[in-house]
Amino acid sequence: MDDLLAFIAQSQLARAMKSARYVYPVVNAAHILGLATLFGSILALDLRLLGAFRSIPVQPLARVLPRIAAGGLAAAVATGALLFTVEPQDYAANRAFLTKAALVLLGILHALYVHSTATWRRLSDADGAIGFSLRLSALISLTLWTAAILAGRLIAF
Repeated sequence: MDDLLAFIAQSQLARAMKSARYVYPVVNAAHILGLATLFGSILALDLRLLGAFRSIPVQPLARVLPRIAAGGLAAAVATGALLFTVEPQDYAANRAFLTKAALVLLGILHALYVHSTATWRRLSDADGAIGFSLRLSALISLTLWTAAILAGRLIAF
């Protein structure tokens, strides 16, 4: 593992991230935008599943927001990987980073599971009732993604 981390740290990509004046700040800003897109989409959908904004039908939100969240996730993961190259040994030893990575993985697995269920597929029905299991899933989702963001903020400390 140490050899792999050293290889990453010495790669052309890592050198470019460290040496080009605006590359790191731009990648960092893109990471934050990806996170905002991801979490904003998840927050809106999960709050609706929990009973907020009842005047807005859940079906269109359930069709559109997961796709937007997936785009935000892709941007956050891609830019996060670039940021990782700058100090891979430090990140690999950082508890907050490892916690964030685990929480992101759990958030992804949770979303994949929920979206594969018959309960989720029934949301597209005209009467798409939101039962207890979807409400619980929304609460779990909000908890996982909020915790991942908080862990991410703790990486620097």
